[in-house]
Amino acid sequence: MTDSAERTDSGADFEFLRTTRDHFPQLQKWLREPHVARFWNHETSDADIERDFGGSIDGTEPCEDFLILRGGRPLGFIQRYRLADYPEDLALLTPLVEVPDGSLSIDYFIGDPEHIGRGVGTAMIRAFVDKCRADSPDATAIIVPVVVPNRASWRALEKAGFRRVGAGYLPPDNPIDDGAHYVSRLDLRSV
Repeated sequence: MTDSAERTDSGADFEFLRTTRDHFPQLQKWLREPHVARFWNHETSDADIERDFGGSIDGTEPCEDFLILRGGRPLGFIQRYRLADYPEDLALLTPLVEVPDGSLSIDYFIGDPEHIGRGVGTAMIRAFVDKCRADSPDATAIIVPVVVPNRASWRALEKAGFRRVGAGYLPPDNPIDDGAHYVSRLDLRSV
């Protein structure tokens, strides 16, 4: 896989760089930002960051993590994975929605607060969908569960062309949430 810049409809360039351990301080900083911490609810010690993001770098975890850059400046994080590679997650999701073989999922955040509420998330998701199509031609769909209170996230998916295909309980990342999720899907090819 190569790093690449993607052009969105708005003409904004996004670059998706595979994370390295050099990016860990940036991830720590963003995960501590209130707007990220609210929904990711992630521990941020050095050991926690290594535990949760090191496997993607070392190839011991089947997900791919990327730092998102725009105009050469870091603004957020996105990861993708094949749902079949995480059987426990797949087992929770399949009672709520149909999951075609070859489906991917993504998880993301805009870390830099100056970029939230400006349509950047929608443009970034569109650009990353294009990257998924190019990198994974056998992928059938991208299916993304989002906790209901995270309106900015599920609205960005809708604006990027995803459609809501289900709703229901999934274990929440943050215990203050009741587990109600919307599940959105974008087909990458006919299934």
